[in-house]
Amino acid sequence: MKIAFFSAKSYDREYFNRANTGSDIELDYFESSLNPKTAKLLKDYDAVCAFVNDDLGRETLNELSQNGIRLVALRCAGFNHVDLHAAEESDIRVMRVPAYSPHAVAEHAVALILTLSRKTHKAYNRVRDSNFSLERLVGFDLNRKTVGVIGTGKIGKVFAEIMMGFNCTVLAYDPYPSEELRNKGVTYGEPDMVLQASDIISLHCPLTPETHRIINSESLARMKRGAMLINTSRGKLINTEDVIHSLREKQLGYLGIDVYAEEEKLFFRDLSERIIDDESIMQLISFPNVLITAHQAFLTHEALTEIAETTLRNIQDYRDGRQSNNAVSVSHIN
Repeated sequence: MKIAFFSAKSYDREYFNRANTGSDIELDYFESSLNPKTAKLLKDYDAVCAFVNDDLGRETLNELSQNGIRLVALRCAGFNHVDLHAAEESDIRVMRVPAYSPHAVAEHAVALILTLSRKTHKAYNRVRDSNFSLERLVGFDLNRKTVGVIGTGKIGKVFAEIMMGFNCTVLAYDPYPSEELRNKGVTYGEPDMVLQASDIISLHCPLTPETHRIINSESLARMKRGAMLINTSRGKLINTEDVIHSLREKQLGYLGIDVYAEEEKLFFRDLSERIIDDESIMQLISFPNVLITAHQAFLTHEALTEIAETTLRNIQDYRDGRQSNNAVSVSHIN
């Protein structure tokens, strides 16, 4: 079985080649992203392997279908970038990696919090310049802070448990509360209650029509003045312009993001020698209380191993006609 692997990076090749040892699955790696133009070139392939910023809209899926491709193997958990209606109409099966390492993403969220709260990124740069001053590096304890978790699925659950280890009070909102977390001391409430009471808010929910831009001017106004906002989930959970305004007004005290609404134009590539014409990201970078990482929360040895093994298993299940709980369809968005 021949697979066209898009948006390939060096770590993708390393981990997928290792997991694919001894298999009859052939992987052809392409650094370019999947889109309607690149989809036209896939006449000799049986399936495509795609990532979070690949274009899997109707036009791309139609091109894949015309070339006889009947499987899209996502090497990620999210599938909001896939037009599942078009996939169903074209008889294309879509499979994903529903959980690779919730600890990887949850721990990265904590790393963003600790870096912002203790200014370790600024201290690191100072010391490299032989500046050992402690001026303007005053941080704050996490001990006894109130942390709000929006979404307590696998990642949100791990994050909540970590923050309880810091002796934080954890509040949460999820339409399907976890009794396990409740028994451990997490208090569930409506979004307004969580926003108003929390010193730190961390987003761990999927991107759906209901959660699109849940962080906006109204929700930001309800947050504590000076609160910290963390997003390691999906960029479009946040209205970027509203967040910038809130930062300028000093309503929002800190912002840590590993995802960005327009990241497909920026992330996963080296743009250090180019002029970036995205004014919003440049404004965010300019704030001293903002920390941005480029969608690296998943990037651990454990997570990459699980992603490769699960993706290849999904491909084998499809090839051998086996049913899989990792298949996604229109029913998942209804």
